[in-house]
Amino acid sequence: MVSIIVLVVVFGLIAVRQIGNIKLQIWQIMLFGALAVLLTGQISPQMALKSINADVMLFLFGVFIIGQALEESGYLAHLAYRLFRRTKSLNSLILCILFSMGLLSALLMNDTLAIIGTPVVLSLAKKTNTQPKVLLLALAFAITIGSVISPIGNPQNLLVSIHGNVANPFVTFLRFLLLPTLLNLFLAYWLLRLFYRKHFNSQPLNHSPEPIVDRKLATLARLSLILLAALVVVKIATVLLGLAIDFRLTYIALIAALPIILFIPKRPGILVRMDWHTLVFFAAMFVLMQSVWDTGVFQSVISGTHLNIVSTGMILTVSFLLSQLISNVPLVALYLPVLTQLGASTREMMALAAGSTIAGNLSILGAASNVIIIQCADKRNCALTFFEFVRIGLPLTVINVI
Repeated sequence: MVSIIVLVVVFGLIAVRQIGNIKLQIWQIMLFGALAVLLTGQISPQMALKSINADVMLFLFGVFIIGQALEESGYLAHLAYRLFRRTKSLNSLILCILFSMGLLSALLMNDTLAIIGTPVVLSLAKKTNTQPKVLLLALAFAITIGSVISPIGNPQNLLVSIHGNVANPFVTFLRFLLLPTLLNLFLAYWLLRLFYRKHFNSQPLNHSPEPIVDRKLATLARLSLILLAALVVVKIATVLLGLAIDFRLTYIALIAALPIILFIPKRPGILVRMDWHTLVFFAAMFVLMQSVWDTGVFQSVISGTHLNIVSTGMILTVSFLLSQLISNVPLVALYLPVLTQLGASTREMMALAAGSTIAGNLSILGAASNVIIIQCADKRNCALTFFEFVRIGLPLTVINVI
């Protein structure tokens, strides 16, 4: 039970993020949790290392390098100006963020958009004199909801499409999930407008062109971005053609980052300034969640209820609840074999993909992309608290699941 107690303490600290006058970062809290279960013998060092998902860590490493280069070169701000310059009010800006970032996350994965999108929306908030929290929440909800419609929109969808016996995954995901996804993006806009109505005024927004600061770095960053998009297209083609090629997202991110790693003279500086804290968070999270799962508490609760865990409603409910406690990727990795063994249909597999993804809208810890956004925002002195997120995330997630 020590692991469960540590998990509760970690959740509590993430909610308040302060002890007395000491302000804590999310990565520090999660690292404390991982060290606590290690030092108390709840998980062995060997099992802790094994629990850390190398594919996720390397994928984030590659995309973080690209994101850092895009930001430092000024090319990211330049792209943001071109994308959002036609928005004349906060209404149109929020809608543009929700649908552009949401639909892009279906192709480039939501974690990628979290890394690239956070500095973009913070820059937009500063230039348009908009409350940053509104745009950060819009980004978080957009890339969570938007990623639902694609087998490569997020890691859990990828697991379902590969190991869930889903025929023609791109067509199947769109057939089942396109309509509710578009509806949920509109609902996210409606809730943001409801909760932040005093900020939705008719005051016109002013956009100014952004110069490129470092042209050489911008050229390399643009090349990496093109490589990333091209390799994602190749990944889509291999899936559509049914080719048995082990072409992981990890390879895509690392290959795309190569131009920056190999050719920029200032690469040590980029590597130093990269968001290492978020990588520490994820490594620690994998260790803590594995320790929690090893207690068997959640498995006992599920089996003790004697409910039909293969029904669509139960899959959505379990995904909604347990994603908050063990995160959505570990949940799907553990739930998927059970559903496969019990002969779950395509509809149930789509429920697992959608439920585990949409659950990310409830709290900061519900999705990896949320953590990336919060960490990136903290790094730029813009805090979004646990309660500010849940205040809108809870009703939004309930509506999304329905």
